[in-house]
Amino acid sequence: MGSKPGEAPTWADQWASGEGDGSIANGKAAGKRTVAGNVKAAASEGLVKAKAAALVGAHKLKTGTSSGIKWVREQYQKKRTSSK
Repeated sequence: MGSKPGEAPTWADQWASGEGDGSIANGKAAGKRTVAGNVKAAASEGLVKAKAAALVGAHKLKTGTSSGIKWVREQYQKKRTSSK
């Protein structure tokens, strides 16, 4: 841009904000978008895994509670029939 051939680029040349000119500023912005996209994807994947784990846990809790209530009911019935 403003530098002569054979000279180091000026600060303005290095940090220019043009469209797709390959400047450092554009490279950093593109990297941030990529990182943000990766973070979103990882968070989304983590959310799916957490939801699946919660569903499995809820199913186990329901099954365990049901079998526990049945066991208590059976114990009560045994005690009641044996005391008569």
